[in-house]
Order: sequence, then structure tokens, then C-alpha cells
Amino acid sequence: MAVFTHLQLVFVAVLMLSSQLDSAKAAVVLSGLKGSNLPGDALGNKPDPYVKIWCGSSSVVTGYFKNNANPSWDAEYYLSGCVSRNTIRLEVWDKDAKYDDRIGSYSGTVASGTNNKVSFSVGKGTMSFKYDVK
Repeated sequence: MAVFTHLQLVFVAVLMLSSQLDSAKAAVVLSGLKGSNLPGDALGNKPDPYVKIWCGSSSVVTGYFKNNANPSWDAEYYLSGCVSRNTIRLEVWDKDAKYDDRIGSYSGTVASGTNNKVSFSVGKGTMSFKYDVK
């Protein structure tokens, strides 16, 4: 009987260790990044939007769209240094010839699993995205 108790304790320890290893390999995949009615400059020009994304030890910058208030990025952004309970931050920027303008931002805590729609305001417009913790 003592052998079974010992084996049970070893089994529980192995399960706990393997779950820690799996979460260490976890990553966040962000996709479905879209803007709607994003603000342009004070002169009424449409924005040239792009997004900077940070989470954990990962960061990425999207490509930009010229003169587009309703961009849709088809890419998936793999944030290998990001896990559940990290803070994810997105900043929406308007690309300009001299100095880019930040037109909006989002910050939130990464939740486990699939998160199908996160949205936030950017001036009178909105941004949305989804992410999956792998």
C-alpha cells in the first residue's frame, strides 16, 4: 500500500511539473485586427494607421495602410513571450512624414483560451481584435 501512495505522489508531482512546462511554452496569437472610422489629422485627411503591440517580452509592429480609416490586417501576430495574466497593450498610430501621431491605445489582461472579440475606442472610431492563448 505504501508503494501506491508513493507512486501517486510521484504522479501528482510529474503532472504539476508538466503543466508548468506547457504554460512556459504558451504563446498568444493575435488576429482579426480591424479599425473602423479611425480619425485622421486636424486637416481632415484620412489616417495612415498602423499598430504597435506589446505583451510579456514580445512586441510587434504591423504594416500601415495609406489613407484608410477602415483598415483590416489579415496577418496573425505571434507573441511568444506572452502568457495568461500578462498585460497586452496596443497603440494605434497615424504614420506621417515627420512625426507619427498616436491616435488611440488599449491595455488589458490576457485571459486563457480563445477571446473572440476585444474592442476599444479610438477617437470616434473603434478597433477590434481577437486572440488565442496557445
